[in-house]
Amino acid sequence: MMKTESKTKSPGSREDRELLEKLYDVINGEERPVLLGREGAHVQFPEPVFHLLTEIVRKMHRGQSVVLLPENEELTTQAAANQLGASRPHVVKLLEEGAMPYHMVGSHRRIYLRDLLSYQKQRDRDRREAMDALNEELLEADLYDSDYTGEG
Repeated sequence: MMKTESKTKSPGSREDRELLEKLYDVINGEERPVLLGREGAHVQFPEPVFHLLTEIVRKMHRGQSVVLLPENEELTTQAAANQLGASRPHVVKLLEEGAMPYHMVGSHRRIYLRDLLSYQKQRDRDRREAMDALNEELLEADLYDSDYTGEG
């Protein structure tokens, strides 16, 4: 899985920036890029690899740092909290409530990245469903005002 940081960094040298710009243009073009293998053989990217590489290039083009982690990466409760945008005590509470699996390393809780991402997807899905239900209630009660501007 890929995680991107919100801080921006420009790629190193001017040459690196120029190469990134060329790569960005290639991945956004009509033709799908290929690797040039030994003796000039063209090697097509498998779809998951191509998708991952294009995401990395797009994020770097926008100046974002990219961190690549395997799904079985073990995260501390603080790292999980940072990913969720929550406090560490909140994450510990979620773990103790059974919201996501964890395991102990000595006296410390560890969460696999895949479990955190699964929890995050479910949490986001639940939030969307709750917002959709609230919107539906507003529409049914005729309380939704499409002319509302937030002023006055």
